[in-house]
Amino acid sequence: MEIINLGAGNSIFNQFIAEIRDEKVQKDSMRFRRNCERMGEIFAYEISKKMEYENREITTPLGSTIVPLIKEEPVLSTILRAGLPVHQGLLNYFDKADNAFVSAYRKHHKDGSFDIELEYLASPDLTDRIVILSDPMLASGASMVVTYRALLQKGMPKKLHVVVLIASTLGLDYVKRFLPENTTIWVGAIDEELTAQSYIVPGLGDAGDLAFGSKE
Repeated sequence: MEIINLGAGNSIFNQFIAEIRDEKVQKDSMRFRRNCERMGEIFAYEISKKMEYENREITTPLGSTIVPLIKEEPVLSTILRAGLPVHQGLLNYFDKADNAFVSAYRKHHKDGSFDIELEYLASPDLTDRIVILSDPMLASGASMVVTYRALLQKGMPKKLHVVVLIASTLGLDYVKRFLPENTTIWVGAIDEELTAQSYIVPGLGDAGDLAFGSKE
């Protein structure tokens, strides 16, 4: 399993990471969504370098030329609702991709523990497809694993890319135990601390609320 941290090097990508973390900038929900979308676009560009290509002849008004184009479009999947801005960024670049959506949330118990509940799954056949599964945060990793297992109801992908903006080290260790060996995990930043309630520190807070408003 390969883990690629785009935030490890110096690039404009880290400006977007800084802004989604900054509690002052976070107050602008439109900017928060747009920054998540921008990072989704950057992830899409980087993932595209790992895909297979085939040469195709393109005819212009003045002649023709050979251009290497993506051989197989991926399926883009995300976890509702927080994952939608990152998903949109990926879709802006992989604009011919099929899409899959999963509704997953934490159902909290009185003792402070929680289970991951699934309410909705809409997906094409995933058999032998390339799947790009995105979510802004990888905290405990439980939501990602439950979502992947739910997607398997639609077939076994041949390749899985996981895209997260911020991950905890514990979450990464957890998903490594349950996701396929050939999975590539793309992250924007890795934080060391995870609270007893499975929130990443320093993290950024609740990505879904920051993007779309608080919920009851």
